[in-house]
Amino acid sequence: MPISNFYFLDGFPWQVPSRYQGEVTIFQLDKVRIPTHIVTGENDVRILVAHSYALERALYSLGVPHKLIVFPNEGHNIDRNPWHEKIKLREELKWLHKYGHIYASTCEEALISLDNSQRMNL
Repeated sequence: MPISNFYFLDGFPWQVPSRYQGEVTIFQLDKVRIPTHIVTGENDVRILVAHSYALERALYSLGVPHKLIVFPNEGHNIDRNPWHEKIKLREELKWLHKYGHIYASTCEEALISLDNSQRMNL
């Protein structure tokens, strides 16, 4: 833990747990209303996949639109398998089209470009 957390939060987590709980997202999920797209690697060491599952369950119980995608054998960057990168991009574009009010033509053009690049790589 960075030593700055000790100074900014008046102590370590075991000394002032209430200060840290105020900074942790999971304790503030009741405020979330925005559709949430969660993408994680199964072997992510920065954000444990268990935390992504906990977030997904919390959003489900709150009725917030969400989608969780877990890529097997991937870390934080989802860069070990090129197909995973393409699937991630495709799913993000579909999500933005559905919830981000992105023009359909913009997403469709990107998806067509993605499809063409996939064909070229086969």
